[in-house]
Amino acid sequence: MTSPRRLVLNDDLTIYHTLEQKHRLLDALAGTDDLELDLLRVAEIDTAGLQLLLLLQREARRAGKRVAIAAASPAVRALIGFCNLAAELGEPPGAAA
Repeated sequence: MTSPRRLVLNDDLTIYHTLEQKHRLLDALAGTDDLELDLLRVAEIDTAGLQLLLLLQREARRAGKRVAIAAASPAVRALIGFCNLAAELGEPPGAAA
């Protein structure tokens, strides 16, 4: 069994960045069966970014792959919680203690 590939996102997940992030995320998913996202440096996320995370999860399931949020900023955790999507995206952890 191979270890998960970890992808660190440093840019915001907003409508202004989602097109470039979409290509990066889908390319990363294409290159592994197990992708972990480090979203700890994502300072801002909006519904476009949330839709992108949902798209990535859907594509992973369709391909029999796994995507998990390994670390998430307070903004990411807050939006996922506010939209009640923890079951869909997984309960995102914060910074390691």
